[in-house]
Amino acid sequence: MKRLLIVHHTPSPNLQAMYEAVRSGASTDEIEGVEVVSRPALTASPVDVLEADGYLLGSPVNLGYLSGALKHFFDQIYYPCLEETARRPFGAYLHAGNDATGALRALESITTGLKWRAVRPPAVVAGEPARAALEECWELGATVAAELGTG
Repeated sequence: MKRLLIVHHTPSPNLQAMYEAVRSGASTDEIEGVEVVSRPALTASPVDVLEADGYLLGSPVNLGYLSGALKHFFDQIYYPCLEETARRPFGAYLHAGNDATGALRALESITTGLKWRAVRPPAVVAGEPARAALEECWELGATVAAELGTG
């Protein structure tokens, strides 16, 4: 059984809706052989990352950057996981008030350094997530899980 780790910082109802859509997509019955595990960004550990085969990352965009919680996660796991997790698939979703450019640049820089492989571009939502945005989040979760699964 493959393991998909969702690492998220979910401080708002908008991010909660996005998280639930991502998790629902990752857990869809059509994809077999994947266990979905979620950890808040402030408690996710290198062991969680090493035990997973792929990742979904969720963050608000604060002051044009990733949340401090997700940055803390990356600071904690970077060196312990650098070699062992290279080429693993990941996806990300971000909630921005308006501009996510700095957060996207940071996410790309960090995941490139880890040598993780983006399965699809990040889902970026500004404001309250509309139905189409939640469907994009669901697709993101399903796509990353399908990368790992057998179904």
